[in-house]
Amino acid sequence: MPATTSTTRPGGRSARVRAAVHRAVVEFLAENPAEALTLPLIATRAGVHPTTLYRRWGSVADLMADVASSRFSGDIVVPDTGSLREDLQRWASDVATDLADPDVLAIMRAAIGSGPDGGCACTADRHAQLTAILDRERSRGGTAPETAHAADVLLGPLYYRAIFAGQPADPGWTTELVDTLLK
Repeated sequence: MPATTSTTRPGGRSARVRAAVHRAVVEFLAENPAEALTLPLIATRAGVHPTTLYRRWGSVADLMADVASSRFSGDIVVPDTGSLREDLQRWASDVATDLADPDVLAIMRAAIGSGPDGGCACTADRHAQLTAILDRERSRGGTAPETAHAADVLLGPLYYRAIFAGQPADPGWTTELVDTLLK
């Protein structure tokens, strides 16, 4: 009897469905309020059966967490200038630029409004990036604040300004945030 090997299909139908559903969510949120989002509407827009969404995600909250996690993972490069201050300034400026994108804001607002895990999906990668910057400074022998404190001082105001105040964060302001953190 010949031996069979199991191989995972790269991409395949599952990846196509996920991409179509994510794209449908982003497009829907660009045209409609988040409160109007339902799994059947997204399924129709993505060209799949609603049971596919219920089976894979189970709820709008789970779908939004997946869309947010996907969108906010790896989209910002962690700078390495050799200076903690410079790294944080570049990173905070990149985050501010990302948060100024209307599509990003729509995804964030929908994810946050979908349930308690939505906010985590929008910030988990940012915390990992911040931790990498701070850990690298420590490995160089420097002193760096704890991630939680840095997130409070940097991400808190950036996200508040983007989500609730609707004000863009100019580079001078993000520099002030970093200066406040490193006092």
